[in-house]
Amino acid sequence: EQKTVLNNWRPLFNGTDLDGWTMKIFGHPLGENFGNTFRVSDGILSIRYDAYGDDFKNRFGALYFNEELADYRLKVEYRFVGETAPGAPDWGFRDSGVQFHSQSPASLKADQPFPVSLEYNLHGGNGTDERPVGAICANGMFVTLNGQQNTSYCTPPLVQRTFHGDQWVTMEIDVKDGKITHYVNGEEILSYSNPVYNPEHEIAKTLIVDGDSVVKNGYISLQSNSHPIDFRKIELLRY
Repeated sequence: EQKTVLNNWRPLFNGTDLDGWTMKIFGHPLGENFGNTFRVSDGILSIRYDAYGDDFKNRFGALYFNEELADYRLKVEYRFVGETAPGAPDWGFRDSGVQFHSQSPASLKADQPFPVSLEYNLHGGNGTDERPVGAICANGMFVTLNGQQNTSYCTPPLVQRTFHGDQWVTMEIDVKDGKITHYVNGEEILSYSNPVYNPEHEIAKTLIVDGDSVVKNGYISLQSNSHPIDFRKIELLRY
């Protein structure tokens, strides 16, 4: 039923600058592009850490699209490149993510490294081991998988695909009527539903309005998680 509307894709990245996007990096004010972390050249949006010195200092961040979104399909082409930033956590190797249903970047507290959000986790292979892409990581939220609420921060995809080297990969997130599906290179890899705020999470509980914890919308963002990554296409289809 989706094929009838698939010609209405809208580019969110214009290929020349960061118009329509705002960065928030831990320890820095909203909109400050510390170290030129987020940059555009030759039609590619790159995340780099060459100005971070010899210690990453947990300066996690993300680049947020400026519009709040509800039901949509998001398509992103990405590739991992280069070496992890010095001083990054071990898990930072070829790790990033596309966050969605996120609190607004302006609402992040000064000492808050990650937003309350869901995340399609981006993993890149190391050339040898299986390191599947597309886990769901839920920060301050719960989702329902196979009829049960998630019990761990990240839940691996049902279909496991590892991509080694610097190849371009296409990930998609489909969000419709409370059901969310992850795709990689056109293949469905995970599906879950009913995102709700965790009432015991210090920040998430402040996002619950009049006792309604259901998460219906939010912001999307691209993580700066300590490993260089490129994006060349970011497209949105609204339902």
